[in-house]
Amino acid sequence: MDDTRFASALDTDTEAALRPARRVEVLTEMAGRRRIWTLEEKLALVAEMERCGNIAALSRERGVSTSLLYTWRRELRYAAEASQLPPRQEPMFVPVVAKASPSVPGDGMVEVEIGGTLVRIGPSVRIDLAAAILQVLRAAP
Repeated sequence: MDDTRFASALDTDTEAALRPARRVEVLTEMAGRRRIWTLEEKLALVAEMERCGNIAALSRERGVSTSLLYTWRRELRYAAEASQLPPRQEPMFVPVVAKASPSVPGDGMVEVEIGGTLVRIGPSVRIDLAAAILQVLRAAP
């Protein structure tokens, strides 16, 4: 197998001598492993994390990622803050405040033209009154 093909393009761009790629070490201890932690284990690790000076070393010793320890600590803080809130018996609703929209000319307005006469009937007019007006206009010569 030709080792020169593993040389990086960066080496060529920097005009450094081409060298074969070095041996790659694969860390298998924590990689690809998905574990299920109990609540007691999480609480114990977070408590130990608070007493520890080097959290990265602790995470390596216990086989858990550092970011997961910080996530558990943050979730514990949120849970502690939420437990201090007073319980609510009734649901809380947000009041809705709406402005009345200005009436637009013709908004809900009906215009009827009969025999050259234009009648505008608004939305608040009683139906029987509007019908009577239209009958009079229809009967007019």
